[in-house]
Amino acid sequence: MKISDTKKLAAITAAFFITVTAFSGCSESANSSQTTSSVSQAAKSDIDASIAAEDIDVGYDEESSIGITFSDGSATISGEGATSEGETVTISQAGTYILSGTATNGRIIVSAEKTAEIKLIFNGVDITCADNAPLLVSKAKKVYIVLEDGTENVLTDSASYSLGEDDSNTDGAIFSKADLTINGSGTLTVNANYKHGIVSKDDLVITDGNINVTSASTAMEGKDSVKISGGTFNISAGTNGIKSTNTEASDKGFISVTGGSFTVVANNDAFEAETVLSIKGGSFDITTGGGSANASMKSDGTPNRNWQNNMSNGGGGPNGMGKPDDNGNGMGGDPPAMPTADDTGLTIETAANTTTDSTDTTDNTSTSAKALKAGNEVNISGGEFKIDSADDSIHSNGNIVITGGNISAASGDNGMHADGNLTISDGTVDITKSYEGIEGSIVTIDGGTISVVASDDGINCAGGSDTGSTDRMGADQFSSQDGVELNINGGTVTIDADGDGLDSNGNFTMAGGTVYVCGPTNGGNGALDYNGTATVTGGTLIACGAVGMEEGFGDNSTQYSVLHDLGSTVSANEKLTITDSDGKEILSFTPTKTWQSVVFTSADLKEGETYTITAGSQSETVTIDGIVTSNSTGMSFGRGHGGGRGF
Repeated sequence: MKISDTKKLAAITAAFFITVTAFSGCSESANSSQTTSSVSQAAKSDIDASIAAEDIDVGYDEESSIGITFSDGSATISGEGATSEGETVTISQAGTYILSGTATNGRIIVSAEKTAEIKLIFNGVDITCADNAPLLVSKAKKVYIVLEDGTENVLTDSASYSLGEDDSNTDGAIFSKADLTINGSGTLTVNANYKHGIVSKDDLVITDGNINVTSASTAMEGKDSVKISGGTFNISAGTNGIKSTNTEASDKGFISVTGGSFTVVANNDAFEAETVLSIKGGSFDITTGGGSANASMKSDGTPNRNWQNNMSNGGGGPNGMGKPDDNGNGMGGDPPAMPTADDTGLTIETAANTTTDSTDTTDNTSTSAKALKAGNEVNISGGEFKIDSADDSIHSNGNIVITGGNISAASGDNGMHADGNLTISDGTVDITKSYEGIEGSIVTIDGGTISVVASDDGINCAGGSDTGSTDRMGADQFSSQDGVELNINGGTVTIDADGDGLDSNGNFTMAGGTVYVCGPTNGGNGALDYNGTATVTGGTLIACGAVGMEEGFGDNSTQYSVLHDLGSTVSANEKLTITDSDGKEILSFTPTKTWQSVVFTSADLKEGETYTITAGSQSETVTIDGIVTSNSTGMSFGRGHGGGRGF
């Protein structure tokens, strides 16, 4: 077909929109929190997530194109620029090539000038190669793969390659040493039995297409970057789903997703960016490491030594969901539906770094099964997420910034973990299962709707717990408590935690928002736990838990608060109400577990006013006699007096 002016205009317009949204995402996230680290800011400002009009353009002039047809053990070429030997075709000149037909043991090799731009039109082509990559781009400036509308295209390799000196680093069914773009509305299926599916040693850009990849190792990789603005992706990966690996420059090694539909089943990480993972839109259904049923740690915080053995067969352990028991069994219910090793031939890959140019240079020596992972920053401003991960659902060695999107995550370890700052200013976060729900050095919540279920701490600033093992898989330990903070300024937060509800190894400050905590039933943890100060200047909080280690806000606060221990334990699912002297309900909450101690604060509390606390058959009164009112005799001495655990 011949491209029309309308299609050209559409491509240019779409590219402009993607460019604007890509850069606006960087600016937006940079301003979302005052605590964003300098290393992360540099990464965001450096990356170029824009997509050019040429990457969206699917048009071509059929009359000037070269046709390549595979059939009966040979390839027929109509035009100049390519040669064939049996079923192996070598393209040596810039131009557009239309590929069709079936090759039972063939290859496409692009070896042109470094300035050459080549467009490959996949028009119903099916190529199997017995000992090498079905598509190898050894030299070119840029290669485009256009998936013709309505066509099915298949590339399949074998479990072993016969490599020579010139192609010794080839390790993907589609392997490109040049920039690679995939677009068009047709279908591409890649069966990568050797190692990786689609690899670009430069930039990998995908703007459309129905793309199915089954790979023994990584499904898709762009060393310098991966940029995706559209398409439908079905990925089943022996190791990682989609990754970018350049460690040599701060403006590379990133993944940018602005649209698309993704179903990813990966034994290791689903999305892994060496620097920045930026997601502005799209829908994501992600399962890693066999899912949260195959948790990477047990309920007591010690490693589940069996979890890696269960990854390649879909995980789940013999007992399925709930908390893993001390034998490392999985967690009650049926494990997520995943292909078995026999179905896919997938295995876990744990390869050491090497000095070659092959894709394996970036394979980690440690096993990781995280859903969304980045070295510097994970930045999410939009998208719909359904995550079931054996390891952390969202992880950054630097910062996490959430400014939008709807995230539902079940994790065998942490729901979200940031070594640095974790900021949520908008969107919906629903962590339905985790060891620790939200974890970072500085956690700041400015907005959004957040719900967390955790077998240890709900929100944890500084990592780990008083009883957790330091060597469990996925445990991220902090060497210092300096600069550790929990800041809640807005949003609605609901916590259901078996450990501490809100835990800061430094300070806790609340200036706004609404917080509900259904805390621990054992006296060794508290609904609130902090090592520094706890200050409330605004917002509403009700936090229920056991008696023993309960803590309230400190008297350096400016809003009144109460820490009150009832005379006996309250049964689960009994409504708690707090009313004023006129019988007006000020606060209410229905904890789903037993409790005896409650912390509450509200702008409606007034000094000298008497309030009635009613829960089940118990009803007790408390009169506000200072900025902090408490009857607690717990080990933390209740008031805090500006902070401290009373030890």
